[in-house]
Order: sequence, then structure tokens, then C-alpha cells
Amino acid sequence: MGFSYDKLWKLLIDKKMNKSGLQKAVGLSTTTIAKLGKDENVSMEVLGRICEYFRCDIVDILEYHFDGENINNDF
Repeated sequence: MGFSYDKLWKLLIDKKMNKSGLQKAVGLSTTTIAKLGKDENVSMEVLGRICEYFRCDIVDILEYHFDGENINNDF
């Protein structure tokens, strides 16, 4: 499945902020907001700015979901 920003959207709800508020507060483009909304890749710099704004760790806004079929635990 890949990366999910569901935790970010829940954080926005808790902070009573919408996507456009996040865009303005962090200085994100509409393209970046759209990518976040589609669970697409964004730069670490963008994720860092979001974490800096909310004073949180990256695990508070992002998580990774495995497909289940491609998991190889034999490191």
C-alpha cells in the first residue's frame, strides 16, 4: 500500500485546521497538498516543515502500510 498521511489529517482535525490552513501556515503549494491528499510521495523537507510547525515527530503525521504479500522478514 505505501505511505499514508491519515495521521496528519487527524492532527488537523484535532487542531481545528483545514488543508488550506495547513497550506498557508507551512507555505505549501496546492500541488503538495494534492499529493498529500492522494498519499503520494512528498519531499522530506516538506514533511520536516510540517513537523516543525506542529512540534511533532514524523510518526505523528505519517505511517507506512505493507501490502502483506511482499513482506520479507529475512533481513
